[in-house]
Amino acid sequence: MSNNLSKSEINKNLKSLNSNWKLVDNKIQREFIFKDFLSAFNFIKELADLAEILNHHPDIFNSYNKVIISLTTHDLGGVSKKDFKLAMEIDNL
Repeated sequence: MSNNLSKSEINKNLKSLNSNWKLVDNKIQREFIFKDFLSAFNFIKELADLAEILNHHPDIFNSYNKVIISLTTHDLGGVSKKDFKLAMEIDNL
């Protein structure tokens, strides 16, 4: 089972991602902007399928063309390697 990462481990892992993930309220978070609502919704659907495959589920906020993804390992109460694995997979969608 994964363990929570320290703040320095989180910051190191954030630097290894090729995107705009940041640490917010003990979660890693990224905002995506799409051309319209349908594009944003299709991304959420792909993300939901990926989350089911990995059995690790993000918090998702959607407002028209904006999607904010927050990742934390809920059963550990913090950020773990599972969150960074999912973040990398999200970046590949």
